[in-house]
Amino acid sequence: MPDFVSTRRDVLKTGGALLVTFTLAATACSALAQSSARNKTVASDQVDAFLSIDADGQVTVYSGKVDLGTGLRTALTQIAAEELDVPLDQVNLIQGDTALTPDQGPTWGSLSIQNGGMQIRKAAATARKALAEMAAQRLGVSAAGLRIEDGSIKAGDRSISYAELVGGSTFSLKVDKDAPVKDPALYAIAGKSVPRVDIPPKATGHFTYMQDFRVPGMLHGRVVRPLAIGAKLENVDGSSVNDVPGFVKVVREGNFLGVVATTEWGAIQAARKLKATWSKWEGLPERTHLWEHVRATRVNSDEISSNVGNSANALSDAPKRISATYDFAIHTHGSLGPSCAVVEIIEGKITCWSASQAPHRLRNQLAAMMAIPLDNVRCLYIEGSGCYGRNGHEDAAGDAALLSRAVGGRPVRVQWMRADEHGWDPKGPPILVDLRAGLDRAGQVVAWESESFVPEDGLKPVPLVAATLAGLPSATEPPLQYVRAKFQNVFAENSAIPYTLANVKTVAHLLAETLFRPSWIRSPGRLQSTFANECFMDELAASVEADPLEFRLAHLDDARGIELLQRLTTLAKWQNRPSPQKGGGGIAQGRGISYVKYELGRTYVGAVAEVEVDRRTGEISVQRFFVVHDCGQIINPDGVKNQIEGNIIQTVSRTLKEEILFDRSAVTSLHWATYPILTFPEVPDVIIELIDRPNERPWGAGEPAATIVPSAISNAVFDALGVRLRSVPFTPVKVLAAIEGH
Repeated sequence: MPDFVSTRRDVLKTGGALLVTFTLAATACSALAQSSARNKTVASDQVDAFLSIDADGQVTVYSGKVDLGTGLRTALTQIAAEELDVPLDQVNLIQGDTALTPDQGPTWGSLSIQNGGMQIRKAAATARKALAEMAAQRLGVSAAGLRIEDGSIKAGDRSISYAELVGGSTFSLKVDKDAPVKDPALYAIAGKSVPRVDIPPKATGHFTYMQDFRVPGMLHGRVVRPLAIGAKLENVDGSSVNDVPGFVKVVREGNFLGVVATTEWGAIQAARKLKATWSKWEGLPERTHLWEHVRATRVNSDEISSNVGNSANALSDAPKRISATYDFAIHTHGSLGPSCAVVEIIEGKITCWSASQAPHRLRNQLAAMMAIPLDNVRCLYIEGSGCYGRNGHEDAAGDAALLSRAVGGRPVRVQWMRADEHGWDPKGPPILVDLRAGLDRAGQVVAWESESFVPEDGLKPVPLVAATLAGLPSATEPPLQYVRAKFQNVFAENSAIPYTLANVKTVAHLLAETLFRPSWIRSPGRLQSTFANECFMDELAASVEADPLEFRLAHLDDARGIELLQRLTTLAKWQNRPSPQKGGGGIAQGRGISYVKYELGRTYVGAVAEVEVDRRTGEISVQRFFVVHDCGQIINPDGVKNQIEGNIIQTVSRTLKEEILFDRSAVTSLHWATYPILTFPEVPDVIIELIDRPNERPWGAGEPAATIVPSAISNAVFDALGVRLRSVPFTPVKVLAAIEGH
């Protein structure tokens, strides 16, 4: 059985957290008591929540943030190894186990290093300081004269190891926010391109993904979905599946309908054969009128993200005024491996294994749905198919929990099918942005206004579909001020612009509802806002026949942003000229630029896209992407490049191809033929230059590079054809319509 299937006691023994407590005083420490494995703290103000050292000197790091295939495990290991001065292979990481790891929030927002990693760094720095004080006492020297190397503390020719000092003991220390961290000039591990620790087992087939995970005595479940999103279950003929080999039970709870069998194939057959009658429901708008529907949706409140000067007066007085509207389609996560989870219930206690990127939040939702105390739920993360916000992993866990309860708590594995994933995972909502600007006679922007239409509930915990269908509670709603603060983080900071203008007003209209369960997909809100802002910036440059890059520099007052764009000029061999370029032919070529200061407070990204457009078919081919990236201090340069490449490739797919199709009742794009994604021959070359700033704080690299992709492509198409694409995805039909209407 894999390590992560072991009992908590086994995990703690191997991880070094079945420990003897000691207390540090000013000049002394002593072993006081043996702690139970069950008492392992997860309090985020305690060093012991984040790390332990066992009797062999092995360091175990506990992370509430989880590796979604992004290389986070390697980077967090580097951070701890560097701060503690131990070899990389001496550090083990346990992630996303709600019984063992602190709640550091969901793994989202490119905050895993910026926040989660820095919490681990501070915990390690606190531990390092304490260990040095202990060693100084034991060796009878001043702590200032000690050297720390490879998990040992040395004074002259004498040394004492971490294992000798605390092996098998807890620190019982609060994390000291003022503990000195290591000087980056002395780094030997952090800042280096270390091979990812997860790649060898993945490459050799030894890695256990969530979809491969098994427990003894496990049954298999499938959910029978309503034919329409809001349909009611009217009748079920349980006898229709009695002849299915291995059939165990039909489970009905409200509108939740599922089957359990001894084999996965048995569960699939039973779900297909089960006869059920559903009511009709047609509560969705006509897809062809989507944007009229969005604009007509009731606005609950407005968030004003920037309000500088008097934009209304400046706009009305401007000699030249320009306006445009941009829209961004509904997207699904479309994880290549459909969501999966296993749940078992023993003596009223739930254990859930899933690939959820928010295991602590999932724990809350399962406790609420199953009406049991939070302490009786344990969620363990096992890496599965990737997601960037919230796909169906949590929902599969909810399905499995209801099915397990119905069969006496036996472990039940639920593996979603493709139609479940595309039809029922939460969706990135449709977003609409109106922009207006005024320019003076010198070609400078004197006024800028934007209005975006976005769902208000997009950052609340997404209700479990099983709970909704069964009529059960899903989770306690967060306080309203929490939701609004998060909305300001998502929309305000990127609906506002990174340029210095005298008169700016940007507003997000928070809508009362959206069409499907809203969830955020990579760079939520920031992607859509940057698409609109950077396309519009290009439109303004073209209106005064200015070079798009020089036009941005003329309105930019940020030294790091200016340096980044200047480096981009060199990397992409940018030629100073206005867009569009002159020329014709069947295949038109163009280049477009885009720039972002993510959330106006962190990671800078600039990019140039080079595209080819077939005038006859409307097909866009993205040939190359040049990216300059500044995320402050870099932990693993190769890992950052992996993230940037993934951002570019995934968002090229979203920009050119992806769009949810639906009728009045449900999603109809239930397979890859109707929801196409980028194929390998269509992947562009990605050329990257990283700006490493070792003495600055590290910022996120998981999301920012995605934001500039749609606008860079749109601007490149304009450079090639002289037509604007303002509606994602840029399908051939839209390109041909733009050419015809030009």
